[in-house]
Amino acid sequence: MDSTLALALGLAAIFVALTLALLTLGTATSERRQVGRSLAAVNALHAAPSAFQQELNKPFAERVLDPGMARLSRLGRRLTREDQLARIRHRLELAGNPPQWDVDRVIALKVLGLVAGLLVGVALPVLMGASALPIIGIAALFGVGGYFAPNMLIYQLGYNRTEQVRRDLPDALDLLTISVEAGLAFDAGLSQVARNTTGPLAEEFFRVLQEMQIGLGRAEAMRSLGERTDLPELRAFVTSMVQADAFGIPIAQVLRVQARELRIKRTQRAEELAQKVPVKILFPLIFCILPALFVVVIGPAAIQIFHSFGDRL
Repeated sequence: MDSTLALALGLAAIFVALTLALLTLGTATSERRQVGRSLAAVNALHAAPSAFQQELNKPFAERVLDPGMARLSRLGRRLTREDQLARIRHRLELAGNPPQWDVDRVIALKVLGLVAGLLVGVALPVLMGASALPIIGIAALFGVGGYFAPNMLIYQLGYNRTEQVRRDLPDALDLLTISVEAGLAFDAGLSQVARNTTGPLAEEFFRVLQEMQIGLGRAEAMRSLGERTDLPELRAFVTSMVQADAFGIPIAQVLRVQARELRIKRTQRAEELAQKVPVKILFPLIFCILPALFVVVIGPAAIQIFHSFGDRL
């Protein structure tokens, strides 16, 4: 019994020793794994930039200007009626949809101009020591001017673009007429004109061709061209082309008539502008040129007369 008990106790001791050894080895391995994970996490934090650092790495326009303009746009839409939004959209189309210009940006610029105008209108009179009433009037004037400044800019861009189209249209129609009479189809002639000319009219012709390529009919594409402009000559050309396509009239004959009429209108417009020159130059002549001429011509004689009478007195 004693030997059996001793053998059992020895086996139990060996089992306990093996168990303790395995537990110690597992604990050490687990601690090493945890330490390794912790070191890997620390290295990852040092290696990868933080969210704040990533935000700072963005450009200033994307980080500050774009969110600010978005907030101003939301504020401006609350203060702007729907018909005014449609008018702004139409003005942008007349201006050729300048890059990075849309309705939201225009509204944001209007709100920004209003705030800047009010601040400048208040700061300048205060620095000049004006009273309260002039400060209010000047601030209101600057605020209204800042609010409508983007509208005036878009209007001027649209006006310049329309005038450029008016100047280029007769020559473009002459080239289109020659192309069609030479045997090209209307679409091919329009493409020929768009490739060999520059300016907003060529861009509009390219847009018409692209709309026809994506499946829009010729009449619909030409009507869209007329809706994107306020130029009566271009709208008359679009109407003539649509009617010729609808009634089967030879396009070459219609183009010849349109080109002749546009040349006549261009001559008449040049004569009209020439007739307006004397009237336009009248006021600068009276208020700017004649006073300086009187000073140069009569000034020395007046000085001599003054000295002559001064000596006698």
